[in-house]
Amino acid sequence: MKYILTPIIFCLQAALLWAMPAEGIAPIFRAAFCEKDITPDIGMEQPGGYGKSYHRKFHDQCKVRAAVFDDGRKKVAIVGVDLIFITRKVVQVSRAEIQEQCGIQGSDIMIGASHSHSSGPIAMSEPGDFDDASPMVKELATNMSIVSDPGFIQYLQQQIVAAVCEAHKNLQDAKLAVGVGHEDKVSFNRRLRMKNGLSYSHPGVGNPDIIDYAGPIDPDVGTIGVWDMKDNLLGVMVNFACHATTNPDGISANWIGAMERTLRGATGNAALPVVFLQGACGDITQVDNLAKYANPNAEDWWELVGGRVGAEAYKTLLLIKRGAGNDIPLDSRQKVWQIKRRVPSGEKVKKAFELVKQGPEKAGATEWTFAKETVMLDAMIKKRPEVEVEVQAIQVGPVALISNPAEYFVQYGLDIKKGSHFPFTFVVELANGVVGYVPTEEAFGPNGGGYETRLTSYSNLEVTAGRQFADTGIKLANEMKPGKIPLPALPPAKTVPWSYGNVPPELK
Repeated sequence: MKYILTPIIFCLQAALLWAMPAEGIAPIFRAAFCEKDITPDIGMEQPGGYGKSYHRKFHDQCKVRAAVFDDGRKKVAIVGVDLIFITRKVVQVSRAEIQEQCGIQGSDIMIGASHSHSSGPIAMSEPGDFDDASPMVKELATNMSIVSDPGFIQYLQQQIVAAVCEAHKNLQDAKLAVGVGHEDKVSFNRRLRMKNGLSYSHPGVGNPDIIDYAGPIDPDVGTIGVWDMKDNLLGVMVNFACHATTNPDGISANWIGAMERTLRGATGNAALPVVFLQGACGDITQVDNLAKYANPNAEDWWELVGGRVGAEAYKTLLLIKRGAGNDIPLDSRQKVWQIKRRVPSGEKVKKAFELVKQGPEKAGATEWTFAKETVMLDAMIKKRPEVEVEVQAIQVGPVALISNPAEYFVQYGLDIKKGSHFPFTFVVELANGVVGYVPTEEAFGPNGGGYETRLTSYSNLEVTAGRQFADTGIKLANEMKPGKIPLPALPPAKTVPWSYGNVPPELK
């Protein structure tokens, strides 16, 4: 679909009602869902690597999916976008426009990327970022790296704003329930402990030097369902931690598209909005380096991951539906601050310049790629030695959605869930900006290493960044008061036993 068009795909509504006994009235608490298309064109750049790559086929739609909630005192918007990440600038522009058009405060809007590696052209660097750099750096940033497409970025911002504001316009009464499913067969920690004492990313299936996984996974399938007052399902939110790297043949939402298809098929609602929020998956992918069998092809992998996550979300919806309620208070907190970048040594920078000048053919593709990244990082640090980061916590009843802008290691996500006093905590990575990989401090230690700890123009925050994000998220969440968990009515007391079953064993 051409990005110059602005089609309305599906806009469905949901709403919630809750009482305020002190006032003796029942102010409106409402919610709504809307989705918009952000499918890139054939020929646009495909993000996900460190060099140029272009889309050549179409597989399935990429979308913006938005949910808006209003409890009569506060409005919040939760937005999921089918992108590899979302930049701070896009978030700030979109928030400002949403606030102007429909009144939702920018600080009450969370925008998270699914991390689809088969989505539209967005890059860490924006036009103008390297204007003051040397001709060599400009060449590396523009012609040897993925760059944002200005037209696509403008279209993306328009669609984010349109999705939120249309949802806001269509708020209606409904009820909500929350649950957590369990799926542990499709996601794996890609970092493995090796006999040499280090941890490698993807050391290879069958490698005899592998000892074990270097970290855990998070099998939680966080699920929020919203129904109308006649029990028709109006929208779903799903939170799960796994890289979106199944990469079917063509432009795609990645496995999130298969998850959406599964939920739509199971519910019989071909237009069901499914807002996806990526969990802490910096070291989690669908690839099992200790697999006993060959990997499926890309199409089957797309369906396997998305199908199983979608099926688990559907199972959870079936379980929680009876308890759906309308006492769902909202709240939000955020903190914005600066974090320093790690600085490459002078010797490393000097060597990187030499390798870049040799070219990838002579230096070797991998060595040249990361030399390029070092040269670009060196230029970046001279202009911006620190990075603006945001951690946000949004409450939806008994749920705390806690965001960070990183490809965040799963252990930190588990730590946040443990530290939060909410009955349900969904960790949302790559939200409200992007800062690359943020590993644990252990991963930077003597038994660490691997791809995620490489120092690049994409991943470069100081070693303590991950702990800062976790501690901040926990603090923000714990400043808010959890709402009650919507539950089914208690069973009626029945002291008389079933007459068929209140007998001793009959042996004769």
